[in-house]
Amino acid sequence: MKGIRNHSAIRILLLLLLLVSAGCEDGKRPSAEAPAPPAAEPKPELTGTIVMLTNRIDLIENGTFKGYADQFKQRYPETNIEFEGLSNYATDILVRLSTKDAGDVLLLPVNLPAKELDYFFEPLNAATADKERFTTFATYNGKRYGLSTGTTTSGIVYNKKAFEKAGLTRVPQTLDEFYAASAKLKKAGIIPLYMNYGAVWPLREWGNNLVNYMTGNPEYLNNMVNKDSPWQLNNEWGQSISIARTMIAKGYVEDQLFSNNWEISKNKLAKGEVGMYLLGNWTIRQVLDAGAEPENIGFFPFPYDNSTTHYAPLNPDWFVGVSKFSKHKELAEAWLNFFVKETSYSEEWGFLPSEGSGEPDMEQYREFLSYQPQLLEATVQTDQFIELANRSKLSFWSGDYIQELIAASDLQQSFDELNAKWKEARAGMLGSGGP
Repeated sequence: MKGIRNHSAIRILLLLLLLVSAGCEDGKRPSAEAPAPPAAEPKPELTGTIVMLTNRIDLIENGTFKGYADQFKQRYPETNIEFEGLSNYATDILVRLSTKDAGDVLLLPVNLPAKELDYFFEPLNAATADKERFTTFATYNGKRYGLSTGTTTSGIVYNKKAFEKAGLTRVPQTLDEFYAASAKLKKAGIIPLYMNYGAVWPLREWGNNLVNYMTGNPEYLNNMVNKDSPWQLNNEWGQSISIARTMIAKGYVEDQLFSNNWEISKNKLAKGEVGMYLLGNWTIRQVLDAGAEPENIGFFPFPYDNSTTHYAPLNPDWFVGVSKFSKHKELAEAWLNFFVKETSYSEEWGFLPSEGSGEPDMEQYREFLSYQPQLLEATVQTDQFIELANRSKLSFWSGDYIQELIAASDLQQSFDELNAKWKEARAGMLGSGGP
């Protein structure tokens, strides 16, 4: 009996162990067989068609912009980027904004007060502009509305072969040397400098652009709001305009002053029929595309006086932003980021990176820096300055008034007329609580 009991006990114990084991297995099954949590919804792929407004008609026509759009489309196959060029962008874009017909991505007007940015542009994500160099631009109330497409400077773009033909063995480094070099170029049958007087917009280099950096004070224009008569023959305005007038008086510029020969002038500079431009470094790539060999094109700081060192500006190129009226804002900001940060636009067209971390790719820019100019980083034009300029109806951003000053029979009289407009506009602003 005892053996039977022992066997029964063993069987009972084994049964219990099997039950416990089965319970453990059953305990695991619920977690294995429970329905899985719903998968996270995939982020919708960007889709749609947007339009970018630009001043670079040449890059639309030669297919460069389409190439960038094709790269973007490889990442987002259901998108299309289209482009529209405006030949007189600074003026035309204000009309387009007023009618809310400004595309989806566009260049920010330089003459739009910061306080009006929110009316027309969508604030950008903070991460989009965390490395932006020009922090005072395209910003209002702590919000950023645009990214710079690159950093530029201004100086003399020149043809080395033309200089050699004229017997010039070094670039001019004082104003007197600049005039002497122009005389030698003219004697050699070369147009010393193509001013592009007829195109108008290049004349900005001889006016507010030059004045604002030759002083060494990036706030020079902004400080004009505190003066009734900022235009004087014996100050920087008189100095800058007088250089341009001297170049014309001595026959050191193109003959057909009133013709818009911008495209023709690039070909002439590329061939050595023209010696020099006073323009930004962005011009260099366009001259190369016009047929110049890279080793024949150089770049040096403009010697606007007879001192041994000169200032040169560091300016942001156009800022690009997202239209407030876009129906595809997410796509527009994605394209903006891609265009500024991932395409080769900055390097291809001779800009320094906008965040200031890179070295210039172009040999001509390295030559420019070898002359050790004192680089002056620009500051944004204040709303007060923009309002005063608008009230006085002075087209600072188009170059029209510079054309009139250069052609004036009596520069002092023209300055007096500008001062009268400025003073009247300033009085109106003071009466309305302005500066």
